[in-house]
Amino acid sequence: MQERLSVSQLTRYIKRLFSFDNVLSNVCVIGEISNFKLHSSGHMYFTLKDEQSVIKCVMFKTQNQRLRFKPEDGLKVIIRGYVSIYEVGGSYQLYPETMEPEGLGNLYLAYEQLKQKLEREGLFNPERKKKLPFLPKSIAVITSPTGAVIQDIMNVLFRRYPNTVLKIFPVMVQGEGASRQIASALEFINRFRAAQVIIIARGGGSLEELWPFNEEILARSIFHSDIPVISAIGHETDYSIADFVADLRAPTPSAAAELVVPEKEVLIKRLAELKLQLKRVLVGRIQQERQRLEQLMKSPSLRHPMDKVNQKKMDLEVLKKNLEHGIKRKIESSNAALSLLCGKLDMLSPLMVLSRGYSITRDMKEQIIKSVRELHEGDELEIILSDGTVRCATNKIAAAET
Repeated sequence: MQERLSVSQLTRYIKRLFSFDNVLSNVCVIGEISNFKLHSSGHMYFTLKDEQSVIKCVMFKTQNQRLRFKPEDGLKVIIRGYVSIYEVGGSYQLYPETMEPEGLGNLYLAYEQLKQKLEREGLFNPERKKKLPFLPKSIAVITSPTGAVIQDIMNVLFRRYPNTVLKIFPVMVQGEGASRQIASALEFINRFRAAQVIIIARGGGSLEELWPFNEEILARSIFHSDIPVISAIGHETDYSIADFVADLRAPTPSAAAELVVPEKEVLIKRLAELKLQLKRVLVGRIQQERQRLEQLMKSPSLRHPMDKVNQKKMDLEVLKKNLEHGIKRKIESSNAALSLLCGKLDMLSPLMVLSRGYSITRDMKEQIIKSVRELHEGDELEIILSDGTVRCATNKIAAAET
């Protein structure tokens, strides 16, 4: 009777067949990535496809950590790995151990991806680049302690400006961990303000040898540096990510040394020219002011200073007389107007009327009598004349005929 197998047993058997197959245990597959997903665990899940077929792929964290580029949908890649059965799902999958882009080099693609990413974030923005100090008191050079680079920089610096204070921070400039060492040196210099300008230097080399200067950790350290950074990496035609982020790029380490300090002899010559120019300006200004002083000394105001004072005194006397005359005329005019008003007032005075023979009659309540109808026979009256008063009583009242 034929042996009966469980699903798990069958799946395990097929998986064992895959494991012992020489082709499936070490395959090289080319295809296009789709449905790419980076899991929080660090594992990568995606599908590899061509025009007719697809295969699921899982690249574990331990393998994908060595990738220098970021896989993405639509990218055509060459994968080396093995094919095995995923027992839980009962499906076969490709497990990549290495991956590289087809057509483009692995490093070149990683370089382009990081460059585009940092450019979008603004790390290459010209507005944020810092200016170099004119004459830095101290210069830090981050480079390999061996080789011609440091010697070239020292020769140029001390030839151009012998008073330069140079601080060398030795680091690895190629290989695993080099970018982290350079970034640590940058952070140290910034933390302790060890210099006023920083040069990161390395001689020429291949893309692989210059790769530490294309690492993201170094790019961000340069970007966050408060001290201006000059990149002098490789030859004139070599461009690294560090060159784009740095505040200034020098084509060679020697050129960086020329950019960071002026030539002392040129400065001395320029100072002498400025001194001579300043002397000429001062002499000309003194002559100009002396001529101006001579002209002032010849002016009437300085030769006879009291003339102006005396003239003002005379003007003041004239103003005083005019003021007194004006006040006198005003008083006379006001007196005349007052006399006229007094005359008018006298003419309207009741006393003037009484002096012409008229009188005022009042009752004992001092009410002026204006009509005979206000009186009765026997009423006592008071008659006011111009020279006195008379008291009398009414004997007869006769009203005027109308």
